[in-house]
Amino acid sequence: MSGAVCALDVRSVSKSYGATVALQDVSIELQAGEVHALLGENGAGKSTLVKILSGVVKPNVGTMQIGGERYEPSAIVDARRRGVATAFQELSLVPNLTVAQNLSLPRQAKGRFGLVSGAATQKQGAAILNRFGLRLSPSAIVAGLTLAERQRLEITRAFACNPKVLILDEPTAALAETDWLFGLVRQATAAGASVLYISHRLAEVRELCQRATVLRNGRSIGTVGLEDATDHAIFEMMVGRSQAEEMQRRAATGQSTRPAVLEAEGLAGGSLKDISLTLREGEILGVAGLEGQGQRALFRALVGLAPLASGSVKVDGAAVRLSGPDVALRTGRAIAFLPEERKTEGIFPALATATNIVLPVVGRIGRAGLVSERLERDAVAGSSSEVDLSPRYLDFRVGDLSGGNQQKAMLARAMQTGAKILLLYDPTRGVDVGTKQSIYAAIRRFAESGGAVLLYSSELPELVHLADRCLVVYGGRIFAQLSGADINERTMVAALTGHSIRDTAA
Repeated sequence: MSGAVCALDVRSVSKSYGATVALQDVSIELQAGEVHALLGENGAGKSTLVKILSGVVKPNVGTMQIGGERYEPSAIVDARRRGVATAFQELSLVPNLTVAQNLSLPRQAKGRFGLVSGAATQKQGAAILNRFGLRLSPSAIVAGLTLAERQRLEITRAFACNPKVLILDEPTAALAETDWLFGLVRQATAAGASVLYISHRLAEVRELCQRATVLRNGRSIGTVGLEDATDHAIFEMMVGRSQAEEMQRRAATGQSTRPAVLEAEGLAGGSLKDISLTLREGEILGVAGLEGQGQRALFRALVGLAPLASGSVKVDGAAVRLSGPDVALRTGRAIAFLPEERKTEGIFPALATATNIVLPVVGRIGRAGLVSERLERDAVAGSSSEVDLSPRYLDFRVGDLSGGNQQKAMLARAMQTGAKILLLYDPTRGVDVGTKQSIYAAIRRFAESGGAVLLYSSELPELVHLADRCLVVYGGRIFAQLSGADINERTMVAALTGHSIRDTAA
């Protein structure tokens, strides 16, 4: 891209936290009007670089320039004033404020007498929503929005700043489709803005970005043109070795003859209209569905987090009344749930990783009512190893870990309970290719040892490779049940949109 205007120039930036080196000698350059990908495994340093560019943390050494001028933001507000806006992966919205109030932060709109005006804030928020095609009520409380709606609101707030440099950190992790976002990105770059796009979804990166910079172990490995670089070469840059062997479908092991461990019949309530399913011992039962089709309500109902108007649930053939996750864990085989939102529903960020993992069973491992750090570490050694979580992270605050390692810790906690049934809701959302492989392997081993897994994923290739059977949810009902050769992306895409398997034959 010789001759292009340099919008963002980062040179030899490093950041350490005590003895821990998060970034070392990282350089990246964005041209005006470019969509530039930032790739790397979880823990590679992407989040640290985003925080530095956004003014959240300061680098120890290195220089940054925006449009040829020195750039040293002291806070997020300062970064925005200088023309850099970020849509964070871990959303930065204030949950107890309205949509309009979040859009106007940090300064609320004022009325005729210079005082904060609710009406002016509403009007301003409605105008922004309309401008960016976001169908939300400006008066809606953010805490009541779905994850996808909050993700769109976070993105809209960043775009509304009219930035020179826009940072999108895993922006589609909670979105079922990309057309809306990609349209906004193309409009922004056509007007001269530059976009730093961070995603683990390489197909998206190839569709949207021109170049990519790869980080590994806190260092920038190189920048490549995406037209010239193969997936294999990019993965090798990311992980420092050849791409892991492509996942193979699990060999059929006669799950249909094994005993049913979890049965649901006629579940209805909220977005659920009439759902029945059977999960068998040793089985990975996939669930696919576009946003808002009832899959979230299904998982939460099966652990007592969503009320049911009708229907019944059985565990090992015995009817159970699930009033909460604690009750689910006390059923015959014990049901453990991995929720979609690790920050708000999955972890206690201020506590150590080992403490987070051991919380559900802390009463079993204490001595005289006390639990030492050594007892915690000893107790979680097996489950953390099962998910390939390095022992060195066990003493870290879990909130300081990368998203992928937090996800491993949550899965380790589910396994720590001794549950024989796992309900996993999008367990690899927002994690890198290496972490995905570790999670896939842990899920497979759990099923092969006699456990049963109900797995929802927003990424169809995961279901194609992992699921023994797959249920497609549409309109609050099971629209299709797929097995064998029918578990393929083409058939699943048709079913996701309400078309029968016959419609895929062409």
